[in-house]
Order: sequence, then C-alpha cells, then structure tokens
Amino acid sequence: MLKLSYQKKWLEAGVDEAGRGCLAGPVFAAAVVLPKKFKNAMINDSKQLNEKKRYELRNIIEQEALSFGVAQINELEIDKINILKASIKAMHAALGSLTITPELILVDGNRFYPYGKIKHQCIIKGDGLYLNIAAASILAKTYRDDFMMQAHQHYPQYYWNKNKGYGTAAHVEAIREFGYSPLHRKTFIVKSLQQLPLF
Repeated sequence: MLKLSYQKKWLEAGVDEAGRGCLAGPVFAAAVVLPKKFKNAMINDSKQLNEKKRYELRNIIEQEALSFGVAQINELEIDKINILKASIKAMHAALGSLTITPELILVDGNRFYPYGKIKHQCIIKGDGLYLNIAAASILAKTYRDDFMMQAHQHYPQYYWNKNKGYGTAAHVEAIREFGYSPLHRKTFIVKSLQQLPLF
C-alpha cells in the first residue's frame, strides 16, 4: 500500500494532472485531502489501474476525502501559455476549489509555482508513492476521460473514445485526413509532432 502522507505535522493536499501529453482537449488537475487514518490498498497511480478500477476508486475517494477539487484548462489557454503553465494553472484552480486549506501541497512531478503562502513539495513519480497524490491522479484521469468521451460524440472521426486525445497512430492519421478540430491543441501538435508530416 502507498504511504498515506509525506509527513505528519501539516495537513496535506495531493495534486496531480491528466492529459498533459495529449494532442486534444483540456488538461485536468485534481487536489485531494485525505483523512489522517485513511487506508486503501487498491489506490495507486492511475496509469497502473484499469478503467473499471479507476471509477470504483473515484467513488471511494469522493466519499471519504475530507475535500477534493477538480479543474481544467482548455486547449485555447494551453496554446496561449504552454502546457506546463496550463497544467500548473489547473492545479492551482483545483486547490482553490478545496473546502479545506492545506498546510502542505504534495505535487506529482518536478515543477510547480507557489500557491499563495502554502508550502509545497514536488515529488517525481509521487503518484506511485503517496495516497493523496495517487487519489488526485485518479480523479484527474477519470474526469478528463469523461470529457473526452463526451467530445467523441461530436468528433467521432478522431477515436477519442479509445485514445482520449493522445497521439495514437489512428488519431494522427485522422488529423491528416480531417485536419484539426476545435479541441485540438494547435501549437502543441506542431511542437509535439514536428517529426511527422501531418499534411
């Protein structure tokens, strides 16, 4: 089982994002504050769980967390300010929607901008180490998947029901055939796929 917390002195919020490497759709982030005696042996990095388990755990997390928040930054903002800044902006927005103010923010990864005067600690692969970050990764992933499944109804030619906006071969081929949708990250695609002749 993952560790409950990084330390015991301050109230922690775990924060993570989903969709940073996608070619389409928003980047989502979640923040989660868990009870001090919370236990769950199944919670892990969302990438290590299948879809059914992620949604089962999302229900548990939302029911048992002291507070949680989910936020998104859309593809237009991503193109405007870049994906790193957009990811951190989404994390800040998720933290801002918490009903409890944490005293320490645990961030998955190695980059973060200070959020007010609250201390923060970046932890590489933290979603595989701490329950609160893993819980945030599950919420961010499932809420983003919900968004992309809904978007698939409007743009089925990109197969977002299967790739969730990531740059699979079928997705890239669809961009070649149909061009960009309004949800595609235009500058992000150019930078990410600069080795691939899209058109």
